[in-house]
Amino acid sequence: MVEPLTPRELEVLRLSAQGLSNREIGERLFLALDTVKGHNRRIYGKLQVKRRTEAIALARKLGFIE
Repeated sequence: MVEPLTPRELEVLRLSAQGLSNREIGERLFLALDTVKGHNRRIYGKLQVKRRTEAIALARKLGFIE
């Protein structure tokens, strides 16, 4: 079972799935770039993936995002 993502992690993942860069996500959510990168590291760890594309594909499969 995959560890649940926090609401903020889900938000970052959804914006990633929309094609936004880390910098754009930070600007949209008023977060520092390093904070966005930290969220991504936690997302990848929880989903047990190594890349953004893998995280997005798995999140879609699991119904976390559309």
